[in-house]
Amino acid sequence: MKFTKIKSHAKINLALNIVGKKAKLHLIESIVAFINVYDVIYIKEIKSKNHQIFFFGKFSKNISSKNTVSKLLKILDESNFLKKKFFIKIKKQIPIKSGLGGGSMNAATILKYFLKKKIIKINKDKIIEITKLIGEDVILGLMSSNLIINYKNKIKQYKKSKRFYILLVKPNFGCSTKDIYLAVKKFEKAKLNNPNKNMFDEEFLKKMHNSLESIAFSKYPKLRKIKSYLENLSKPIFVRMSGSGSAIVAYFQSKKECDKAMTQFRKEYKKYWCISSKTI
Repeated sequence: MKFTKIKSHAKINLALNIVGKKAKLHLIESIVAFINVYDVIYIKEIKSKNHQIFFFGKFSKNISSKNTVSKLLKILDESNFLKKKFFIKIKKQIPIKSGLGGGSMNAATILKYFLKKKIIKINKDKIIEITKLIGEDVILGLMSSNLIINYKNKIKQYKKSKRFYILLVKPNFGCSTKDIYLAVKKFEKAKLNNPNKNMFDEEFLKKMHNSLESIAFSKYPKLRKIKSYLENLSKPIFVRMSGSGSAIVAYFQSKKECDKAMTQFRKEYKKYWCISSKTI
């Protein structure tokens, strides 16, 4: 049997607010977009007693054997939803510990594939339950469109909204999501209770921010320096950290401006990962 090839797109937070805490979970609201940067997943059915999972590519180092994909398969096996075994190879092109949701989107993409091909048949409530067992943001990957999430975890999709050219930068270190969230002491006032398409417009987004930036910049001063440098390159609309970092994203109106900024950035920061892309 041949492998089926699937793209697992990265996601970015155009804005992110921490508005409170319930039990051990922070209540967040966020404006999310998917981008044309992705891991490539190869999957096929095999005759074996066990699944086989293999990571390769630039960002495949230090991925634990207990990863999002192994968790997903374990949950499906234990619930007796998955009757077959699979060989899964994942080419990691999304940096880990970057705030781009690479691991979560890998699990979401595979789950989405199983559902589409009717390899598993489960209802919506069970799907949500499974995604939460893997990670709070996994559910977003089942939608793969621009989203606005409010603090009550209600998600609204926008398939036709403003697109941006982006310059995506990650330094040669990652941020621990757990450590960043543990340092949250202040909460924001909710701003996305009544989501609408205009929230993807640049004038609205310029007024927003990422609540986690100040914490990440305090722990990793180099991130503040990167953001400052990007803000002075080729007139970006705005520059913002994604998720809990360490990726910093500069947003542009044109590909020409974005590519020019990338060329300049690479001259100054030769050892940092840097790529131009676009929201999809």
